[in-house]
Amino acid sequence: MADDVEGWAGMARGDHVYVQRGRHYTHHGVDCGDGSVIHYVGPRGPLRHVGRTSLEEFAAGSVVQVRAHVDRLDVETTIENAESRVGSRDYHLVRNNCEHFAAWCCTGRAASSQVRRWALAAQGTFASLVAVQSLGAHLAVLGTVGAGLYAFAGPWRHRAPRPRRP
Repeated sequence: MADDVEGWAGMARGDHVYVQRGRHYTHHGVDCGDGSVIHYVGPRGPLRHVGRTSLEEFAAGSVVQVRAHVDRLDVETTIENAESRVGSRDYHLVRNNCEHFAAWCCTGRAASSQVRRWALAAQGTFASLVAVQSLGAHLAVLGTVGAGLYAFAGPWRHRAPRPRRP
């Protein structure tokens, strides 16, 4: 029963819902308001498709959470968007994943914060590797330590100055 799923009480029809999968990513869908969720289902690869499952199956034992959108479409349009994609097989990890799908249903714009984070992390890793190859390991380590100290010192740089005593 949907009432047995943790997080269910705060959800409403048309909400962008998500659950944590492992430590590194979240799975997203659209709450239909009747105990079901529309989301990407099936094995990885070409058989993955948009389908409608029970909330319990979507949750898979995880806490269901709601993603808030500032500029969102009305509930009926959100549900129509989700239902219009049931059966589609155009999943792509970077360009069209479950988070892209749920965000598009709710806002009309496909976006994935997970992909953005992965892309930024990949750029940082790539830049570090290039620095090691071109500058030598000792300069790359020095640069990494310097960047770490700069980031660590951030809270002290932004503190309000203390008033001086007369």
